[in-house]
Amino acid sequence: MKVAGRQYRTIWLEDDGWSVGIIDQTLLPHSFEVCRLTTVEDAARAIATMQVRGAPLIGATAAYGLCLALRADPSGSSLERAGQQLIATRPTAVNLRWAVAYMIEALRDPKVTSLGDGERVAAAYDLAAKLCDEDVAINQAIGTNGMRLIEMARSAKSDNAQPVQILTHCNAGWLATVDCGTALAPIYQAHDAGIAVHVWVDETRPRNQGFSLTAWELQQHGVPFTVITDNAGGLLMQRGAVDLCITGTDRTTAGGDVCNKIGTYLKALAAHDNGIPFYVALPSPTIDWTLHDGGAIPIEERDPGEVTHVSGRDEAGQLRRVALVSEGSPAANHAFDITPARLVTALVTERGVCAASREGLLGLFPERRDDVLEA
Repeated sequence: MKVAGRQYRTIWLEDDGWSVGIIDQTLLPHSFEVCRLTTVEDAARAIATMQVRGAPLIGATAAYGLCLALRADPSGSSLERAGQQLIATRPTAVNLRWAVAYMIEALRDPKVTSLGDGERVAAAYDLAAKLCDEDVAINQAIGTNGMRLIEMARSAKSDNAQPVQILTHCNAGWLATVDCGTALAPIYQAHDAGIAVHVWVDETRPRNQGFSLTAWELQQHGVPFTVITDNAGGLLMQRGAVDLCITGTDRTTAGGDVCNKIGTYLKALAAHDNGIPFYVALPSPTIDWTLHDGGAIPIEERDPGEVTHVSGRDEAGQLRRVALVSEGSPAANHAFDITPARLVTALVTERGVCAASREGLLGLFPERRDDVLEA
């Protein structure tokens, strides 16, 4: 995607050929800055502090984190330690665990372990680059498959010139992936194809990824949008101002339950009550084939300070962090919730659109049937 006319991915190799560049998402939308990762500790910290966030991008960062670990110490024990360190940073998104397992399994291949240290490190970097390129291809396919749903919504309108009204939650755009996005990929493709769209952007408390990230990247791309409070979506649906909802997901069970940013479940309930389609866009690495029940997904609980305080730019243009509650007020900060499959109209994957169910997913991914039967 482009920022101020320049093409960017969210993660890349620097000109030195080994250190890793990322966009510091904690500074958006007020400041666009990139930073350099040189150690596995840097990668783990970037994931934990949400300099990078979004399930696919977390996985990509972990892959490069393993490369940095091997560059410092190419031993097998170093690889194992680094993998455990990275997995521990965020417990909910399954892409993190998947990416680490993907890298470690490939690097344990006898053809790789027999290589010299330098060649083994080079092989790790090649694997991480391949993982990133595959993520982009997956997200482009999600965009193509999801755009058909937007076209369907446009065809159902009495006036095709009116924009398709789409509500989303959190950020599932290119900032959450290596490029293109998941839930926003269909929106970008529809906009680029000349389909009129308008996006209702939930603020997404407490980290505000909606108004700080989704709104920022939609603005960069020229897609019309309006920022709303998290609690406004139900009213908009009641008034017929929403044609469809589409969100991303950090983990989806083999049965179609969806774990996404806190507040997603409430949007799905409102959509169900008002007869509005509720779609979830997901790359296949986000599917946890070992789980059938969303209730078994671990829910990350983050620093209560994210609830009690907020950061922003004051009238003098300075970034400041201010308290929202009285001193000493206790707060809870659950980062995700579970939307049961019965509330999801369909899942949008790189292989197509399917019902949010075991059979729906296996219809697109039949090679995983044995994995599900064993779970």
